[in-house]
Amino acid sequence: MAIGERIRFIRNLRGMTQKYLGTLVGFPEKTADIRMAQYEAGTRTPKEDLTKALAGALDVSPLALNVPDIDSYFGLMHTLFALEDRYGLTIETRDGEVLFRIDPRKGKDAARISELVCAWAAVAEKYRAGEISRDEYDKWRYYYPQYDDTQITAKVPSQELSDAMVKALKGKLNKD
Repeated sequence: MAIGERIRFIRNLRGMTQKYLGTLVGFPEKTADIRMAQYEAGTRTPKEDLTKALAGALDVSPLALNVPDIDSYFGLMHTLFALEDRYGLTIETRDGEVLFRIDPRKGKDAARISELVCAWAAVAEKYRAGEISRDEYDKWRYYYPQYDDTQITAKVPSQELSDAMVKALKGKLNKD
């Protein structure tokens, strides 16, 4: 799905008109709907600053708008093939159902994407079990990874700060 299709999909999900969304991002009211129609149709592609403004107006992460172009069945199939090659996505039939699976043993990338997909599965299960609302589920997906509390991240000091710390501590460590 191209960025214009994502804009239209999420705009409709939010119950907005093209004119309303266009005015939210700063287009003149007179041409707001025309401009939005151009972006949604793909005749114009929003630059990064407009994509950020649209994401803010639509209440999603800019990443939710910039998804791979999977606008045809063949394009989607090739995207799945690439995921198989890159991330160890596997497809199998079990009990008459077709299932996709990530095999974390296929390498570092496969292990990492498996962790991410498992986090998604956990949130989806909470939604199906009624533990979270559809709005909470959509917020998790459309702002991903902002609300994913399963990820462990660490901030690393800059090289300049690291060098200064080593220099300051070097004399102290040698004295002990």
